[in-house]
Amino acid sequence: MRESQTNLAGDLLLHLGRPGDGPLHERVKRALRAAIRDGRIEVGTALPPSRQLATDLGCSRWAVTEAYSQLVAEGYLHARTGSATRVRWTNAPDAASGRHAPRRAPEARFDLGPGLPDLRAFPRRRWAEAVRAQVTTTPFTEFGYPPAGGHSRLRRLLVEYLARSRGVTATPDQVTVCTSVTDGVRRLCHGLRAEGITAVGCEEPGWTRLRDVIRAAGVDPVPVRTDGGGLRVDDLAGHTGLRAVLTSPAHQFPLGTVLAPERRAALLRWARQVDGVVLEDDYDAEFRYDRRPVAALQGMDPSRVVLFKSLSKILSPALGIGWIVAPPRWTRHLHRSDQTATQPPTLDQLAFAALLESGAYDRHLRACRKRYRDRRDALVRALAEELPGAPVSGIAAGLHLILRLPADVDSAAVVGAAAARSLRIADLTAYHATEDHADHGLVLGYGNLADGTVGEAVRLLREAIEDVG
Repeated sequence: MRESQTNLAGDLLLHLGRPGDGPLHERVKRALRAAIRDGRIEVGTALPPSRQLATDLGCSRWAVTEAYSQLVAEGYLHARTGSATRVRWTNAPDAASGRHAPRRAPEARFDLGPGLPDLRAFPRRRWAEAVRAQVTTTPFTEFGYPPAGGHSRLRRLLVEYLARSRGVTATPDQVTVCTSVTDGVRRLCHGLRAEGITAVGCEEPGWTRLRDVIRAAGVDPVPVRTDGGGLRVDDLAGHTGLRAVLTSPAHQFPLGTVLAPERRAALLRWARQVDGVVLEDDYDAEFRYDRRPVAALQGMDPSRVVLFKSLSKILSPALGIGWIVAPPRWTRHLHRSDQTATQPPTLDQLAFAALLESGAYDRHLRACRKRYRDRRDALVRALAEELPGAPVSGIAAGLHLILRLPADVDSAAVVGAAAARSLRIADLTAYHATEDHADHGLVLGYGNLADGTVGEAVRLLREAIEDVG
């Protein structure tokens, strides 16, 4: 017998200790009991046959059968002739009734929360075919570590697509593939710090997660007010030393506005005057229903604008594919830090490239645009019928709108009352970084709302508002 044994029994690591710790069957019993009490062996799990476990542990079969017998007597195991010996003991709630405590709250039946596209519409067949084609045709040399910045084929196709659809001016070397907009902003913030830029202006109200990412990267998010014309560019002059600003000019979240033409020009003038940079979140740019979307701000001054985009609101956030279009100065920083950055898998990058090249991505976008436009129209009609005193704001674009509430209605309480009805909505004040909550209401997303449930969802929302006051 070796001085110390640590052997694998099935998928379980058992620590038997040293020979001086007692008889072998006692050490086997203690090791099994500890694994059960620690939760490493769950209730109902079948233990290996005694002969197999004895072989795995390098001990006699008697030591295992004796350990099993003692644990059966103590109530840890249950043995039945002709069946496996199974774990009986657990300290989980409701164990006696055979029910496990839920690990998370159930999903809402009606999803009026912002942030998701129509997950039912994900092109499963096309995506599976694209991945399968890459697996069978991609040269084996492509199965190594991906190059810094992403696969060259995807970067080339993205440049072509962005030029024709968003008016972006760039070369493939200026494109960096990332996993999401938040990932891209985080990585650029490290470059900003390297250049001595320690603060980024952020739209107020704005997307909370981006502010958190900026702060976590060691950069200070500075609130800059927005109104019906988007970011209040004139307010930037009041923040001495500010040289970077994050904005979503195509469709501001959450207010749903578009950056006014005069403010677009003023923002670029500001960036040139302070030798700064504009971080453009191209949020919801593909989904404009009343007219063609405005071109990306990046095309007006590629030397001062870094553009961020992902597939999270178009295909699915589960894919984890996004991109950054940056001037060479900032691309160098991104690639320098790319050695430790996470990239989408190469096969997924190539699958997305195939969808771009074949036109399948454009066809998917056109179908989604029509679906979301019709769904938004149905939601606006239902809100007008059920809540005529609560106006809707935000342009006809994107995947969300704002429902304005009277000032004396507690919007946070409405969110809670809606959740009790299995209805997910968002409080507009939750997206404010300051205590100046001039905008009062609810953010209603319709991207992941089933078409047939619009009427019922709005009826439940009306009941939640009536309950609150």
